[in-house]
Amino acid sequence: MLRILTLLAILAAPVGHTAAQEATTTEQQELTRWTMALVFAGPGTAAAALDWLEERGDPDAAASILTAMRFGPINPIRAAEVLSTITGAQPPSTEGESIWYDWMLWQQANPDIVPNEAYLPFKLAIYDQIDPQFRRFFPPGPIREIADIRVEEMAWGGVRVDGIPPLDNPTMIPAGEADYLLDDDLVFGVEIEGDARAYPLRILGWHEMMNDTVGGRPVALAYCTLCGAGILYDTDVTHPRLSEPLIFSSTGMLYRSNKLMYDRQTDTVWDHFAGKPVMGSLRGSGIKLEVLPMVTARWADWRAANPETTVVALETGFRRDYGSGVVYADYFASEDLMFPALVDEAALKRKQRVFGLRLPGGAKAWPLEAFEGGRVINDRAGLTEVVLVGGAEGRSVRAYRRDGQTFESADEAESLAGPGGLWRITEEALVGPGGERLPRLPGHLAYWFAWAGTMGELADLPAP
Repeated sequence: MLRILTLLAILAAPVGHTAAQEATTTEQQELTRWTMALVFAGPGTAAAALDWLEERGDPDAAASILTAMRFGPINPIRAAEVLSTITGAQPPSTEGESIWYDWMLWQQANPDIVPNEAYLPFKLAIYDQIDPQFRRFFPPGPIREIADIRVEEMAWGGVRVDGIPPLDNPTMIPAGEADYLLDDDLVFGVEIEGDARAYPLRILGWHEMMNDTVGGRPVALAYCTLCGAGILYDTDVTHPRLSEPLIFSSTGMLYRSNKLMYDRQTDTVWDHFAGKPVMGSLRGSGIKLEVLPMVTARWADWRAANPETTVVALETGFRRDYGSGVVYADYFASEDLMFPALVDEAALKRKQRVFGLRLPGGAKAWPLEAFEGGRVINDRAGLTEVVLVGGAEGRSVRAYRRDGQTFESADEAESLAGPGGLWRITEEALVGPGGERLPRLPGHLAYWFAWAGTMGELADLPAP
């Protein structure tokens, strides 16, 4: 509370010399005082703050009221009435927790409404009470100039900074020693330079971030349970400020129900899904993390295809229930999202899984159901002709460049029928009968809402 009082004292300090400047300063002080009262005062004063903001009548207070609906003592139904008054929008919902959720969707759909100058100090004061470490991620400056995302849409995910602890260089054991795994348990399978490794989802679900070195290559496996996406990034980035590969952790914040991670070297905030810095000192640097090939597979299938694989040991150094099907079981079984995110469901349902590729010239996503029965798909993504093979049952999809050639399924397992005969499916390439190689392409699974929300107009679905 001392930090808040100090902040208020600074904000209330007199500035300027002219009558107009003094009037503006007084207005700002009033706005700040009443905004802070939405959360940091008793119910009576918080209710009076809502009345004051309603009378003021400016929609720039919407973000503050939305934040207070989650953290403060205000009545959500009354807050929705005020939001409707100052924005002219009809209340999306008037029942229970859906009031905040639905108004957050309204906020996402109205990017032209910019929060007033009281909002960011208000948000930081709240986050300060949760964990003072949050403050280090927010640089000073106007709200629309400090980030490539809308700061008012950054939502607390329910944990402190690193409250979801990352796994750094986890202990790996031979496949034969992993007696804790069931054949049907899903793993993220990675193979680089002959080094095959499996990262079980039942373990990664508790950590959501893994920093490791595979085949001599530094990587980060960023797993956003809420958006259903595990993405493998190369963390060896060339930049004057970076002398070593990046190491990532979780901020504890979300953006449109997607994970926001940060690098430990600079405290820059990164969009997990896009692999780009969005707030902090590396923002605007042009850095974009390279996505590397990875597959989701049943443990039995991955082990059969990669008998020399190692796998994360159950003894991670953390006390968690790593049981099969335990982590996020209710969320994965539900059609609902835990946090607000707009999505057009005309093509697919929000939590329908897709396999997406981001390649030069564009991006494309295919519904996981398209691969039922091990279907082979010859298609194009951006400027690249691709062939995809997989199975919906194990969520396993691999993509390769095809260079104008056409492939079909084959009776022989781990092979495709193509020009000249059978082509062998490997983690690195399609290998032809004469030793020809068509390289693997980096794709990943995700829920439709996350792919569509991040890729935007680039997202494309092939006709059924």
